[in-house]
Amino acid sequence: MLYRLGHFVFRIVYLVLFKRRVYGGEQLPHQGPLIICANHVNWQDPLIIGSALPAHYKIKYMAKEELFRNRFVAYFLKKAGAFPVNRQKADIAAVRRCFKVLDEGGVIGLFPEGTRSKSGELQHLQEGAALIAARSGAPVLPVLVTGSYRTGGPLSVAIGPVFSLPGLDYKGRKERKAQLEEGSRMIYESLRALYPADQNVESL
Repeated sequence: MLYRLGHFVFRIVYLVLFKRRVYGGEQLPHQGPLIICANHVNWQDPLIIGSALPAHYKIKYMAKEELFRNRFVAYFLKKAGAFPVNRQKADIAAVRRCFKVLDEGGVIGLFPEGTRSKSGELQHLQEGAALIAARSGAPVLPVLVTGSYRTGGPLSVAIGPVFSLPGLDYKGRKERKAQLEEGSRMIYESLRALYPADQNVESL
C-alpha cells in the first residue's frame, strides 16, 4: 500500500516539478524476475526510477546499511521494500535476500557502481550485480538517469533492452574473477549505450 501511494505521489512530483521524461518504455518486461541495474548520481535515483517504472514492479532496492541506523528512516525504507547491505565486505545475507526476491518472481534494484558518482560519469562497476545476475539467471534491465536533479528539469530516465548474463562455470578463483569481470563489462556497456538518453532511445 505504501509503495503504491509513494509511486503515485512521486510520479506526479517528477513529472510536474522536474519535467521528467521516460525513454525506451517499450523495453519493459511485464513482470519479474528482473534485476534493474542503474547508474547512481543523486540520492533521489531510487525515487526517480521507482516512480518511472510500473507500480506493480514493487522494486526491492539494496541500500547501504547506514541509512537504516535512523529508526524513522529505516521504517519507511523497509515499508518501501528496501533492505540493507554492508558495503565494506561481501554481504552474504544481502545477496541471499536478492536471490530470494528473484526466486519469488520479484524485481530488485541495484546500483552496481557501489556509491554515487560525484562527477556524474559512469564509474567502474563492482562485481556484485554480475554475480547476482549470473547465478540467478534473472534478466538485467539497464536504466540510466540523467539531468539536473533540480526543479524545472530536465530529467530523463532511459531504459535499455533486457539481457541475461552467462551462468558461472569456473574451476578456480582466476576463472571466476574473469567471468565476473566480463559480466560487469556487459552491464557497464549496456548503461554506456544509453548516453545521452535523448539520442539513443525513442521518447514515449
